[in-house]
Amino acid sequence: MAGIDDEEKRPEIYKKIFNACEDWGIFQVVDHGVDTSLISEMSRLAREFFALPPEDKLRFDMSGGKKGGFIVSSHLQGEVVQDWREIVTYPIGNRDYSRWPDKPEGWRAVTQEYSENVMELACKMLQVLSEAMGLDKEALTKACVDMDQKVVVNFYPKCPQPDLTLGLKRHADPGTITLLLQDLVGGLQATRDDGKTWITVQPIESAFVVNLGDHGHYLTNGRFKNADHQAVVNSSYSRLSIATFQNPAPDATVYPLKVPEGEKPILDEPITFAEMYNRKMSRDIELAKMKKLAKEKNSEDLEKATNI
Repeated sequence: MAGIDDEEKRPEIYKKIFNACEDWGIFQVVDHGVDTSLISEMSRLAREFFALPPEDKLRFDMSGGKKGGFIVSSHLQGEVVQDWREIVTYPIGNRDYSRWPDKPEGWRAVTQEYSENVMELACKMLQVLSEAMGLDKEALTKACVDMDQKVVVNFYPKCPQPDLTLGLKRHADPGTITLLLQDLVGGLQATRDDGKTWITVQPIESAFVVNLGDHGHYLTNGRFKNADHQAVVNSSYSRLSIATFQNPAPDATVYPLKVPEGEKPILDEPITFAEMYNRKMSRDIELAKMKKLAKEKNSEDLEKATNI
């Protein structure tokens, strides 16, 4: 992004971002303006948290319907294979960091500075995407009404049998845009052919991976892809990633901002982001149940065949 404010360099940067959004919905940005020392400190403190004894981490347990905290293996209800990861997550609504873990010392203050910097970068990216679409540069930001933010820190321990699990199952994010910081171990993969081929997103130190979510996909009438991705684990190294989700307000309208002549809107009618999110979660849970039933049926059929 170096030179993005330079009139001569800007068109080439815009072109690269625009092409990446059309082809993949996922790309990496460097020279983005977020201080590398802040990024390093956020990552260091995150690793210190996950190295704490279980009893210290479980003080922030998010079970029982809490909106944030610490959890081991987040997975959909009824899913056969659970995610191989530990997570600490909090919504950062109204810039409230009081519920962020108080260990290690200083993590709350660093998280505050980090999340504010990433919010600024996300808004800048949305301006770029708006202008790339031929819209007013504030168009995507205004469509969010009141942009919400959630920070999710993922820790993927070394896995003795990585072929039997995933760090994070295949999905697309529901929100507008996600900025992901991944360490140099790597493990993020993306596909654009419905999972037939997976490409590993090679880590670049201090770079942010930008994922477009479902909301961004719908606002652009499907022109920009919602990044189809997953995370894999390995048996040799643990891995850390920090995802900052930029989501619209629950009552924000989800509908294409611009429909090119000759095209049909990707949605039948406008809906709220809350409704869009609920529909997505219901579909994902139903799909998980279907996968589980199919696996159980296959096991039964195999057992019958063996007995014969």
